[in-house]
Amino acid sequence: MNINLSAYWKINESNQFISIFGDDDKLPLLLYIHGGPGDAALPLVYKYNRVLSKHFNVVVWEQRGAGKSYYSFQNEEHITIQTFINDLHTLVNHLLKKFDQEKLYLLGHSWGSVLGLTFAKEYPHLIHTYFGCGQVVDMKEGLRRQYDFVLEESEKRNKSKITARLNNTDLSLTQENWLKDLLFITKLVVKYKHSLYGKSNYNTFVKDFIFSSTYTWRDLINREKGSLQSIQYLWQELMTIDFSNETDFDIPIIFLEGRHDKHVSSTLVEEYYQTINTPKEMVWFENSSHFPQWEEAEKFNEVLSSIIENK
Repeated sequence: MNINLSAYWKINESNQFISIFGDDDKLPLLLYIHGGPGDAALPLVYKYNRVLSKHFNVVVWEQRGAGKSYYSFQNEEHITIQTFINDLHTLVNHLLKKFDQEKLYLLGHSWGSVLGLTFAKEYPHLIHTYFGCGQVVDMKEGLRRQYDFVLEESEKRNKSKITARLNNTDLSLTQENWLKDLLFITKLVVKYKHSLYGKSNYNTFVKDFIFSSTYTWRDLINREKGSLQSIQYLWQELMTIDFSNETDFDIPIIFLEGRHDKHVSSTLVEEYYQTINTPKEMVWFENSSHFPQWEEAEKFNEVLSSIIENK
């Protein structure tokens, strides 16, 4: 039976939006964990990855405070990374029970790869395979590589004002204006065409959101608000993330990486990949940066589909 479900589920006292689509309710589950934090992606998954419904029941989770799941965080909630791991655990158990399955496939992108790889380490018995896309490895080292890239590019382009500001940036992100500095570096990665490969802005994706039938204007506004608050609440803790010493997993690990990713360094992922001792695979997308699932959607979908076909 075809599955096309969109609803709010109560997950650990928070109403969170879940969308599930697939050609048959007996297909294996694939749970997509979006980036950010707070960077909900439902319209993009619907547009670029819909064909995966032939092989999976695809679950798109709009995390607490993000997109359609937006609400204003309160200090007394003590929102941390563990909050999202707990949400993910509750969601996974609910999905497995609902579809009468023992395990699912997990796909984490960027911030979602922090949640995904953490979950894969803690709950391998619930997962067939983990897919990491734009995989985070070591946040501090990743920021350093971001910074080195934009500084070098700025010097090449004789951007003296930008270079001066970068030279005065504190990468500890403990200063009062840390968010402005963080966003400044990230925007330069975009401007220098290595977040979305060959493009200096996200206009293509912005249009996809605006013209999507799955998002209202209110959803668009809430997505922006949710993204900002999630960064404010979670980024300092996120900077402590380092998977470098996590080299043994009880499930297969597959990294799906854009060759030109300077947003979350794919060369750092390649270095980390070499240290992993368990079954693994690394798939390169030669014409992508940070978003191969949408920059090279056809190849991306084929790679994921082949996992099922070859079983």
